[in-house]
Amino acid sequence: MSEQKPKKEKPAGDKPGKGKPAPAPDKPARAAVKEEHVPVRLAEVYTRDVIPALMKRFGYSNVMQVPRLEKIAINIGVGQATQDAKLVDAAVHELEQIVGQKVVVTRAKKSISNFKLREKMPIGCRVTLRRARMYEFMDRFISVTVPRIRDFRGLSDKSFDGRGNYTIGIKEHTVFPEIDVDKIARVMGMDITFVTTARTDQEAYELLKAFGMPFVKRQEVLETPNA
Repeated sequence: MSEQKPKKEKPAGDKPGKGKPAPAPDKPARAAVKEEHVPVRLAEVYTRDVIPALMKRFGYSNVMQVPRLEKIAINIGVGQATQDAKLVDAAVHELEQIVGQKVVVTRAKKSISNFKLREKMPIGCRVTLRRARMYEFMDRFISVTVPRIRDFRGLSDKSFDGRGNYTIGIKEHTVFPEIDVDKIARVMGMDITFVTTARTDQEAYELLKAFGMPFVKRQEVLETPNA
């Protein structure tokens, strides 16, 4: 009997469709990117400075009694949207640039024929800021935006609603540095409401003042006794 010669094994992958493909060379592992968490400045100021100051000012016995900033509500009404619907789209885009957050379009609740207003017609936009975005917006508003207001002499201290909330009316939204004046269709105004947990206007005033809100300085008239 003739001896059978052992068959030579062919390396896998010589012919297409047969065998397993050669392993791909190892790719260099990507370096782990560490996201640096930057603390919000006004949040630290509230914990470090505002809470002790208000506890001493009003004699609170518990830290939970100290009023705090709950949210910031911003609203833009576009009255000319009944004639040009594109103005609402421009307001939404510009408000999103200012706050860095998604904006909600406000619509009419009922139809008014004298104003050419139909029900559910877009007439403005609004947004609510909370937590870190709230403190970041307030920091930019006090430090950068307010000094850019024309003929600024201080914010009025009479715009409290009696429940600890404070509202500011801005006539020109171009005071925000995020807005490019050369690229806007028209100048719009807005209402900014700072909602706090304060029970009285005096507590809300002291809270916002401790954050650095530049309220107007009033001169008190001293009454002199008659000679």
